[in-house]
Amino acid sequence: MQVKLTNRQQHILWATVRHYIATAEPVGSKALVDEYKLGVSSATIRNIMGVLEKAGLLYQPHTSAGRIPSDSGYRIYVDNLMTPSETLARVVEGTLQKHLKWEDWSLEALIQGAAQILATLSGCISLITMPQTSVAVLRHLQLVQIETGRVMLIVVTDTYETHSAMMDLPRADETLPDVEVIDRELQIVSNFLNSHLRGQSLVKLNALDWSQLDREFQYYGEYLKKSFVELSRRTHTPYATQIMVRGVAEFLRQPEFSQLQQVQTIIQLLEEEQEDLWRLIFEEPDVDEVGKRRVSVRIGAENPLEPIRTCSLISSIYHRGSLPIGSVGVLGPTRLNYESAITVVAAAADYLSESLSYFNS
Repeated sequence: MQVKLTNRQQHILWATVRHYIATAEPVGSKALVDEYKLGVSSATIRNIMGVLEKAGLLYQPHTSAGRIPSDSGYRIYVDNLMTPSETLARVVEGTLQKHLKWEDWSLEALIQGAAQILATLSGCISLITMPQTSVAVLRHLQLVQIETGRVMLIVVTDTYETHSAMMDLPRADETLPDVEVIDRELQIVSNFLNSHLRGQSLVKLNALDWSQLDREFQYYGEYLKKSFVELSRRTHTPYATQIMVRGVAEFLRQPEFSQLQQVQTIIQLLEEEQEDLWRLIFEEPDVDEVGKRRVSVRIGAENPLEPIRTCSLISSIYHRGSLPIGSVGVLGPTRLNYESAITVVAAAADYLSESLSYFNS
């Protein structure tokens, strides 16, 4: 959702999110006047909060209460209004270096220790996947038209394993597409994909920059991306579904999780459905405009897994060299300190990437 806010509206939204994160209490205009130097009256703040509510960024749990950020409000805060702390990043790095000894520990002990430190620093559930022992790398792919409007994506990996996924192409009208035209287009797209993706891990397939593909073929991108995600999930080794989980007790003390049924579904996901969770957090984040890997932030209903749709999941991939082999994440309420959580996750992923370069397996 695209929402254009004035500087003043952004400042009020920023202050509301910060205050709610700190107190877990609905935020009123008086609280913002008392706590933040906003330079406007309480009446002005109330009016702006009303505008933000109409825009879907805040809501009232009941009519006599203050306002609470919505998932959309948190999204704007994370994308545009917050700045991860470089100071905290150095503190996290120092803590990991001080307490984790990759020279003396086994790989499993290193992951366990990192998970505990991550939980302590974030106040959330920490999730660190064990490194993959092998990662499928693309050797060749081909798009083949099976029938009108239906295409099969075939992928061959470096171990000569073959995987496939079906795609239903869109039809702009009721006229039947020219079969020969579609075949030619599919061959052009296949050539493009092979030239850009050969030798890449399948995890990276869904991060391809489709803007490099000629405009008349870009509509294939949306459908191919979904197929790539599915294929990359299928090719992961069963061992990699093992996740180190720490910090559950602190997480369950949060006021958002007072309902027993909600807690049970989250615990069941962590204990019995790790494969679904692993598939969610082990996805290469999109690449930003300067080519850096971003931390993935899924807020509330953005999470596809029902048990955690009232939570935020922050994750980042760690690597051996350029190869993605595992992920670091934290799971907390949507009312979490995003600056801190994002910084901690990124620093932990960087530390594991550096440390794993010293392990032979």
